Parts: sequence; C-alpha cells; structure tokens
Amino acid sequence: MKLTQAEYQQRRDHLAAEMGANSIAIIATSPEVMRNNDADYKFRADSSFYYLTGFAEPEAVAVIETSADGEDYTYSLFCRERNREMEIWTGYRAGIDGAVDDYDADEAYAIDLLDEEIIEKLLGKEKLFYRMGAKPEFDTRVNTWLKKTEQMHQRKGVTVPARVIQLNRILDEMRLFKSEAEIEMMQIASDISAKAHTRAMQTVHPGMMEYALEAELNYIFGQNGCVPSYNSIVGGGENGCILHYVENNKVLKDGDLVLIDAACEYDCYASDITRTFPINGKFSPEQKALYNVILDAQIAAIDVVRVGQSYKEPHNVAVKIMVQGLLDLGIMQGNLDEIIESERYRQFYMHGTGHWLGLDVHDVGDYKIDEEWRNYEVGMVVTVEPGLYIAPDDENVESRWRGIGIRIEDDVLVTEHGPRVLTKNVVKTVAEIEELMANSQAQNLIKN
Repeated sequence: MKLTQAEYQQRRDHLAAEMGANSIAIIATSPEVMRNNDADYKFRADSSFYYLTGFAEPEAVAVIETSADGEDYTYSLFCRERNREMEIWTGYRAGIDGAVDDYDADEAYAIDLLDEEIIEKLLGKEKLFYRMGAKPEFDTRVNTWLKKTEQMHQRKGVTVPARVIQLNRILDEMRLFKSEAEIEMMQIASDISAKAHTRAMQTVHPGMMEYALEAELNYIFGQNGCVPSYNSIVGGGENGCILHYVENNKVLKDGDLVLIDAACEYDCYASDITRTFPINGKFSPEQKALYNVILDAQIAAIDVVRVGQSYKEPHNVAVKIMVQGLLDLGIMQGNLDEIIESERYRQFYMHGTGHWLGLDVHDVGDYKIDEEWRNYEVGMVVTVEPGLYIAPDDENVESRWRGIGIRIEDDVLVTEHGPRVLTKNVVKTVAEIEELMANSQAQNLIKN
C-alpha cells in the first residue's frame, strides 16, 4: 500500500492556507550520508519533505509559493534530471517530467538550477517559511539567497521576505494528527513488527547471540519490504538495564530475561515495540513479580490515553503503580507520595513513559502549550513504555533482584472511543508469553 498523491496534495493545501498570502516555503530533503569510502548509507528522505511530496529520491527541494491574495499557490519540485549513465549505476529517477506527471508538481526544475531559480521566487514575497537549524549546510545556502534578495531590495526596492518563520510551527502540528490513511500505514508497520517480536520469542534459546536474535527480527522486516525504524536493542540479562544498548554482541544466558526494543517502518511510517521475556521460556519468581508490576503499570497507563487527558497522565499513573509495586516487594521503603514527589523512584525508572510516533520514531509536535502539558486529541499516536531497571551493582537491593531490566512498550492511537493499541498483536502477559514459547520449543523438538 502507498499513500495517494491526493493525500499529499491535501497536506500542501493545508500548509499553503496556514502560510497566508504572499509567502514562500522551502523544504529540502535529507542529504546523502557517506558510510565509508565510496559507500553511502541507504538513503531515507527527510520526514517533513516526504510528508508533503511523497518523493523519496535524494537531492530534492520542494517550494510552495502562495499568491498575493492567498487564494492560490504553486508547488515546485527541484530534483535530479534523468540521466541514462547515472541510472545504470544508481537506479531510475523520476526526472523533471516525472515530478510533474507522477508527483503532481505544478512545475519542476533540475536541482542544479536551484540557486538561480530560487532568487526569482523569493522576490516579491513577504514571508519565508523554513526550518532553520535542521540542516546546517542548507541553512548556509538559504542565508546566501536572503542576502542576495536583500541587496536587490536595497538597489531596486523589490519586496523581499522581511520575516523568516520556523516552518515547524505549522508543519509539526499538522504531522501530529494522523489521517485515516496514515493510521493504516502505521497499523501495517505495527503488524509486521508484532510478527517480528513473535518470531523472536519463538526462536530464542540459551546460548544464542544477541545479534542472532536481532537477525530474526530483521528477517521479518526484510520479508515485508521494511527497514528498522531505529537501531534495534536486544539486551540479555543486565544489558537490559542499559536504556539504549545497541551492541547486541553478548551471549543470551539461561535464566536471564532479554529486552527487545525493535520495530520497522513501512513507507517511512514507524512503529515502536518493546517486549521483555525469559530466554529459556519460563519467568523466575522474581522476574515474574517485577514483570507484572510493569505490565500493570502499562495497562493502566494505556487506559488514560484518552481525549481530554493530559499528555503526562500515563506517566503519572505508571509511576504510582510501579512505586507501589516496589514497596510491596520490599525493594523500596518509605511513603508512596514522598517517593514520587522527591523522584527517588528514578534510580529504577529514569525515562518518560512515551513519545509521539509517526514518520519519525520520536515524532514532531509540541508536548506543551503555554508551558502546560497539552491534552490528548483524536488522531494523535503515542507510545506507552514504562520500564524498571535494577542495576547489577546496586547494593541497596537484594541480590536476587539485581540485573533485571524490564520494559513493555506499545503504540497507542487516540480515538473518540478511547485508546486503540496498534501493536496488540504481540503477546505480553506472563501466561501468554510462556505458552507461546513452550509451544514453539515443543515444535522445535518435534522437528529435530
């Protein structure tokens, strides 16, 4: 499935209306990045550029110009020209004609003409919308264009942009609210990621390397034409206590848990899942006790992802349940409210409970409005991911609890009827996990 060009046009319509009359917006895609000598990382378009164009090639810039009365706008796409020799080496290009015919640009230019043509487009405009600070090298080019137009203003009195406005003030807020088509893309990404986590539970065994388990995830991603949304975390045992552990190069040991934070993106739309499960298929009493504390916290936190609730409420709910659980287990001592107020719990839970999700894993959009946490609205997608990490060298905790890291994460859509969990297709209760892993182990024995 792909989004239609009508969807991208609706977004450009919305942006142009927000820009107002006599304005221009410049949106560049990501630069290509060298991996090492004569080899680049696989190209991935800038999210905001892709959001407005659906154009996935490198070396491209979109320009939107509104008319003097604000009733109309022109969408221009600067891109690479068709080049038979280069296409033999690096693949087919849309070219100038394709930019118009296939991507609905009103006009298209060779990217080599950008410095020349953009000056004419800036002249006569009152406002420039641009995301400053995101791409330093391109910022320099934009500043050069503005200096040239200012010189023309001084010599000829031509109107030039007197204001440069951060484009993200409009575009990030647009991206925060997902359309039905976007939700469908994110559901596809979530379903594929759920299959990958299920495969990991079915194939893990003591003695396996963390990177081998990561390969099982990547197999499912690749089978479905996807790439990881971010660097996968596969942390066995105490490695699960490292929040962004990505080395994934240790042996998975019998009796340990493994924490997997991994997911794919589908046509640039991300999913984000974390599951924690026993490498040998059976939770120990201590692992089960801690796991259920976090599971209870996550389920309760998901339930408050509702229209009108504060963005911060899932975190508040999760923290309260987690702290009470640690008190009940004797891992913490003291008064519940005092522990929360003083944030003493942060020795075990040091991150937030979620973030926006969309074209970026940590998607754009303000979390606060006028310094107050904003409320959830229909169409927002947020992760809910409480965690608990007891350091292996924490001598204030009994040894039986040490070195256990647990996080459970799902992707949640805000609807008018309540939270919708996009990633529900991967199991997460103790009973479900143990049953799935036991059945898989039994099948593997039969095969062997």
